[in-house]
Amino acid sequence: MSDLDLARVCFAEELRAVANLQSEALVTAFAKVPRERFLGPGPWQVMSPGFEDYWTTKDADPKQLYHNILVAIDPSRELNNGHPSFLASLLDQLEVKPAGHVVHVGCGTGYYTAIMAEVVGPEGHVTAIEVDSQLAARARDNLNYLPNVEVVEGDGGETDAGPADAILVNAGATHPRAIWLDSLRPGGRLILPLTVTDDADGSGGGRVLKVTRQPGGFTASFISGVGIFSCVGGRDAELNQRLKKAFDRGDSKSVQSLRRDRHDATDTCWLHAESFCLSKLAVE
Repeated sequence: MSDLDLARVCFAEELRAVANLQSEALVTAFAKVPRERFLGPGPWQVMSPGFEDYWTTKDADPKQLYHNILVAIDPSRELNNGHPSFLASLLDQLEVKPAGHVVHVGCGTGYYTAIMAEVVGPEGHVTAIEVDSQLAARARDNLNYLPNVEVVEGDGGETDAGPADAILVNAGATHPRAIWLDSLRPGGRLILPLTVTDDADGSGGGRVLKVTRQPGGFTASFISGVGIFSCVGGRDAELNQRLKKAFDRGDSKSVQSLRRDRHDATDTCWLHAESFCLSKLAVE
């Protein structure tokens, strides 16, 4: 085993410990996928959450990338390859399985898409969607070695990728887009950061929602906090304010389901909107 291969294995084991990963296939994928392929030549500008400024790796050795750090994709926009332990925890919650179809909305340059592609295997498929044309082009080049991945340039809330077993939205929204819920197969999972922002295009903070399609409806629960860039087309100004008030109440753990039926708002509605409702009621 080369030093670089060993660095990847140690990186994967660190993520297992830090993110409490339950999926062995996910750990194996992190030990295999070359992160450097998706980040361009080094040295790289890197950062840890909580720090305000980037620093530069001491050299261009790819082993520098196998730490639990953010790596700049476009530092002028503060656009990064996501924090590994956070994304790993979301992928673990997404329950990606062999032979499944996964949709990755906001794939960036494709690193975490490649991780999911390794988990679904040759009989599975990953549809990676990216609205930024430059990032989509980079992702297409970076992922061309994986025959089970398709990269689509477009709005992930309008692109029909077909029936999905799992959908990861890697950007913040005020509400789930209809196509994501419609696309979920029975038992399908959606991971969606619901965030509040000061403006339509900036980053925001909030909580990550997990939605699962069950025979009687959609179960829903918040699984973690999050700070993330906004999803193009995924924000509504009025819902932004209502979501902020809902988060401020401090009772997000009371959410048990996502309702799509029309009904009047009651005290069982955690966040009531015209097209959906996050409800305190359990799915029957």
